[in-house]
Amino acid sequence: MDLAVLLALYLGLLLAAAALLGGCPGSAARVLSLVIPTRLQRVTQKVLHRLFHTRSRLFAVLHVALQAAVYAEYTWEVFVYCWELEFHLLLLLLPYLLLAGNIGCFVLCSRADPGIITKSNHASLMKIYAYDGALFQKGILCPTCNMEKPARSKHCSFCNICVHRFDHHCVWVNNCIGAFNARYFFFYLSTLTVTAATIASITVAFLIQVVLLSDMMHGSYIDDQGQEQAVDILFLIQHLFLTFPRIVFMLGFVILLTLLLGAYCCFNLYLALTNQTSNEWHKSRRSGCSHHLTLQPYDRQVVYKNIYSKGVWMNLKEIFKPPTVLEKEKKT
Repeated sequence: MDLAVLLALYLGLLLAAAALLGGCPGSAARVLSLVIPTRLQRVTQKVLHRLFHTRSRLFAVLHVALQAAVYAEYTWEVFVYCWELEFHLLLLLLPYLLLAGNIGCFVLCSRADPGIITKSNHASLMKIYAYDGALFQKGILCPTCNMEKPARSKHCSFCNICVHRFDHHCVWVNNCIGAFNARYFFFYLSTLTVTAATIASITVAFLIQVVLLSDMMHGSYIDDQGQEQAVDILFLIQHLFLTFPRIVFMLGFVILLTLLLGAYCCFNLYLALTNQTSNEWHKSRRSGCSHHLTLQPYDRQVVYKNIYSKGVWMNLKEIFKPPTVLEKEKKT
C-alpha cells in the first residue's frame, strides 16, 4: 500500500473522528482526542464546519460535476452504442430534454427568494398562518433578526436569515427552501429523479440487448477448478463489467441515485399532501408531540394536530401558489 493510499485512509479517519467529536458523548470524545493530534482536530473540525454549517457553493459545483460526468459517459458510449443498435431516437434524446428542465428548475430554485422575512414584509407574513401552540408559539423572538417569528418560519443558520414557511436548507442548490421556491424544488427533485431513472432504464436495455445478441446466456465457462459451468447472473455481471467498465460503473451509481432520490421524492410528496414542511416533520418527532400527548403550559395535556392541512387539493395548491395576505382577508 503506497503513501498516497495511506494518507487518504488517514484523512478519512480524521474526518470521521472529527464528525464524531462534534456529536458524541464526552467520554468518547476524550478517547478520540488522545489518538488524533490537537492541531489536526482543529483543522478537520473547521473543514467540517465550513462544509456542513456554512453556506457554500461546493455541493452545487459537485452536483454539476457529477451530472456532467454521467451525461458525458451516456453521450460518448451509451448513446453511440444504442444508436448502432437502432434504438428509437426520441428515447435516446429524452435524457437531454429532462436535463434542460432540471437545469431550469435548479437555477430557479437556487436563485429564487425562498421567503426571506424582512422588516418591510414582517407584518404581512405574520397574518398568513396561525400559531398551533405546539410547534409554533406566539411571542417568540428571533435573537439574530430581532423580530417575532411568524408561524411556520425558522431562522436558517446557513444563510443567517429567517424564512417564511421554512422547509430546509438544501446544500445542493445552495439556498433555503421556503414558501416561495418550494414549487421549484419539487420540480427540481422530480425531474432529477426521472432523469436518473431514464438513463438507468436505457442503459439496462442496452446491456440486455448486448446479452441477447451475443447469446451468452446459453453458453458456459470454465471456473477456477477447471469445471465447466453454465453462465449465471454473477458471471454475466462480471463479464459486462470487464467489457463495459465505465458503463456498468455509471449504471450502478445511477441506480443507487434513483433509489435514493425516489425515496426522498416520495417523502416530499407526502409532506406536500399533508401540508407539512421537513422542519415541522423533524421538529414534531424530535419533541415527541406528533400524534402523542404533549405537556403544554399550566400542565394541560393536548393531542398535537396539524392545523395547516386543508385537504389534498388545497395542500398541493399551497405549494404551487403560496397564500398571501389578500387571499386570507378575502376568506375571512
